Amino acid sequence: MPRAVKFSRYGGPEVLEIHEVPRPQPGPGEVLVRVAVAPVNPGEAGIRQGVFADIWPARFPEGQGNDFAGWVAALGAGVDDFAVGDEVIGYLPRAAQADYVVSPAADLTPKPADITWESAAPLSAVGVTAWAAVDAVRPEPGETVVVSAAAGGVGSIAAQLARLRGATVIGTAGPHNADFLRSLDVVPVQYGPGLADRLRIAAPQGIDAYIDTFGQGNVDIAIALGVRPQRINTIADGRAVARYGVRSEAQEGAFSRSVVGELAALVAKGLLTVPISAVYPLEQVQEAYRQVQRRHTRGKIVLSLVAEDQRSAVADQVRSQA
Repeated sequence: MPRAVKFSRYGGPEVLEIHEVPRPQPGPGEVLVRVAVAPVNPGEAGIRQGVFADIWPARFPEGQGNDFAGWVAALGAGVDDFAVGDEVIGYLPRAAQADYVVSPAADLTPKPADITWESAAPLSAVGVTAWAAVDAVRPEPGETVVVSAAAGGVGSIAAQLARLRGATVIGTAGPHNADFLRSLDVVPVQYGPGLADRLRIAAPQGIDAYIDTFGQGNVDIAIALGVRPQRINTIADGRAVARYGVRSEAQEGAFSRSVVGELAALVAKGLLTVPISAVYPLEQVQEAYRQVQRRHTRGKIVLSLVAEDQRSAVADQVRSQA
């Protein structure tokens, strides 16, 4: 029987269970996907904990996970832009951590053959979020941009996208991530008390834009450093949006097949790296979320629903069902 991660009450990672479920069937305009990799994200933990119950209440048993990559396993009526066996990248809120998912065909993006499953799967969530944040502050060549938590999933991609636009990027992170940020051509600055003073030293000519992926007062610091509110984007501090009128562009407003496709093309060309800190089998989903909730992850943590040494066989099996 196919497996799916679900939870039947709000709580910590311990409430996550792996259920056996019927194999779903695609309807008109839909595609059945055999999932290979599904990332874990901090926002998903918040939903599971009930933090957003007033906005996005769970319907128990609720699924878990948003982004995924896998093989097209079956086509619904009217779908003619994919074939069984195609490799795709998708986004399906509260359902992605499952052996099979049904997605609208319009929400799937072809996966380039020469990028890894682990690099592809996060693009529709953290990749698009980073894209939206960078586009919101519109860095220009020669400008200086700060990215908070620049070693994290969204931050590491946002920093690279800002660099591709020609900006000098300063990334805040812990000292253990300094060499990693330098490898991305990002100037590391240690977060914590005294951050504003360290940023002034790192950018003596001033800071033009600020991308906040962590909260914890980063928007206050940006305002104190003279960054204009319209050049600040936060995905982690709703109160600062109301207080200062800064921007809050994120995945919801930017997701499209074209954006995911552009990100995938950058990865395929070697211009964008999706750092992967750990890969867990589906059976260790609880531990994967414990790790991501510590908020010290470099890049992404992902779940592997098909072991690497079994992927060729699974792909052949899927194609044989066409």
